[in-house]
Amino acid sequence: MNVSTKWISWLLMMSLSNRVTLGIYVDEPLLYDTFPPGFVWSSATSAHQIEGAWNVDGKGPSIWDTYTSQPGIVAEGATGQTACNSYYFYQKDVDALKSLNAEPLVVVAFVVVLIYDDVSLVVYCAGTIQVSHYRFSISWPRVLPNGIGQVNQPGVDYYKNLIAALKVANIQPMVTLYHWDLPQALEDMGGWLNASVADWFEEYARLCFTQFGDDVRYGLGVSAPDFLSPFNIVVAAAAPPSPYSQIWTWNVYLSSWPQFDPSPRQSLPTLRINFQTYSTRKSWNRLLNINWFFPGSDQIADADAAERALQFMGGWFANPIFGSGDYPSIMKLKIGEKSAQQGFNQSRLPEFTAEQKLLVKSSADFLGINHYTSLLTVNRPSDINDISYESDQDLYSYYDPSWYGSGSPWLKITPFGLRNLLVWLRDKFNDPEMIITENGCSDTAGNLDDMLRIYYYKHYINNVLKAIKIDGVNVTGYTAWALMDNFEWRAGYNEKFGLFNVDFSSPDLPRTAKASARYLAQIIRDNGFRTNQPCNNYPISK
Repeated sequence: MNVSTKWISWLLMMSLSNRVTLGIYVDEPLLYDTFPPGFVWSSATSAHQIEGAWNVDGKGPSIWDTYTSQPGIVAEGATGQTACNSYYFYQKDVDALKSLNAEPLVVVAFVVVLIYDDVSLVVYCAGTIQVSHYRFSISWPRVLPNGIGQVNQPGVDYYKNLIAALKVANIQPMVTLYHWDLPQALEDMGGWLNASVADWFEEYARLCFTQFGDDVRYGLGVSAPDFLSPFNIVVAAAAPPSPYSQIWTWNVYLSSWPQFDPSPRQSLPTLRINFQTYSTRKSWNRLLNINWFFPGSDQIADADAAERALQFMGGWFANPIFGSGDYPSIMKLKIGEKSAQQGFNQSRLPEFTAEQKLLVKSSADFLGINHYTSLLTVNRPSDINDISYESDQDLYSYYDPSWYGSGSPWLKITPFGLRNLLVWLRDKFNDPEMIITENGCSDTAGNLDDMLRIYYYKHYINNVLKAIKIDGVNVTGYTAWALMDNFEWRAGYNEKFGLFNVDFSSPDLPRTAKASARYLAQIIRDNGFRTNQPCNNYPISK
């Protein structure tokens, strides 16, 4: 292989990030070791993406039900009205999780697997670790059709039945309170831009705590909170745009403010205490959606730009809770300066009072990380007349064309970025306990022989192991996205993330394990990577 200038620049970029790896063209060597005892293994879904039954048994419409009813919004006109029909077929989902824990055949088999120049000799190796958790979300309008007020008992019963089935299978529920399906009734009143949304969310959260709290070890708040904000309307995976998103340009920041709402009665600490009240050993979590950003060159300005990108995407939500109790200083500086230059009489970024900082800080027990990909970033001053979240950062991010792709244009396979990210989060936010709450890879085929997904999981999970064993990062769990192919937001059913294939042409919507499910199951059984480890050589139960 010829050594190009581009390759040399890559090495410089990796050096700047304090994580030197083998880079783009040569895969990193695997670390053969095990995860700590008690490591949490999980897979994940979300309500709107799998449940279907969008208007039955008293469920109210969500913003996604309304949004996808408009023509031309979602690829091929798809909706989540049926999806995987998990409202009726939840036992199939539990059975899929159970199958990952099935005992392998007691035989010895040798397999050679070739995945993008990654050659592995694997043999059978028994283990006892199992998938211990299932992360799913509760549909707010299924339990509270109007967002507040009257409780819909059939909706509550559905989640109780799901949790009971998981318990029978010895799988613990990991419950996300909000995964983008705001009740349409609340959106009609302003949604996340209405100051009362903190009261609405508290009422909803309290209902979930009282109804499900005794059986839930991990409570997760808002999934990917940055996706609630108007700037994400251009992202195919993002929540639908709010009709209020054009009311002043600071709404991108105001829409995040109610998630922190630090008034004593509505604060995150209050929600956390309420959650822990209903039984013992509960953990209240903050979910963070964040990419890794590499400097686009060896210039200091580009290194600073990469740090700004991380702070604007991750520090925006992590620093108030796990850091200083306030927004990152670079956000306050950049947005404050630009707001003044743009003629605003105050910063477009809301300010915390000293009392509010104390209330918000340390209001979560661990940090959940949703991570998929990385980007290259360079410094690029923006037009001061362009008033937006992106322009506030004064940078430009892009993908290296030589990185492996996936079924999603935004998802490039960069496993080395995850290790960098975990170390950065440890160093910036006081070494919090972290759980990977989403990580996965898409394709467009949905085929059972999904070698690309095996490659993705193999190297991303191994970088988590390196972060734990070599760097000393406190990561205590890993969640694969997704358990099965599902409704992938504005991409419809074209982008498939599942460990299990779903036959959407069949009324029974059968779930069938892919090769990646078998591979991941063995990593979980061994609680890590062994030199003589199988990929696909044992059956998953029917």
